[in-house]
Amino acid sequence: MNRGKNVLGEELEDCCTDPMTGFFRDGCCRTGPGDLGLHILCAEMTEEFLAFSQSAGNDLSTPVPELRFPGLVPGDRWCLCVQRWVEALNAGFAPPVYLSGTHISTLEFVDLDTLKEYALDDGDPLT
Repeated sequence: MNRGKNVLGEELEDCCTDPMTGFFRDGCCRTGPGDLGLHILCAEMTEEFLAFSQSAGNDLSTPVPELRFPGLVPGDRWCLCVQRWVEALNAGFAPPVYLSGTHISTLEFVDLDTLKEYALDDGDPLT
């Protein structure tokens, strides 16, 4: 399977497999037809971001089993909708980004220098 490239121009790595993330629930922040939210940015959840997202009408903390959504806690990595991350950035609540797991299409919305300001150490093991 061709996963595509990440924002560093390398092969896209998994974002997280526990909980299983990605539009296709394969651990990877890749996109395809039907992914209207563009779940392409791999971020590590923080309390501040989860509260911001809930206040914006997107509760990421409550499980939704019928959508195979486990509910997130701080420290979980998740493939976010890139535009939600940009909203959080503009509001001062952007969570850290795992660059190796973030799809290159993210660069259509956020420049690499900005992403690097929020980058996790890419040597961090997959969580």
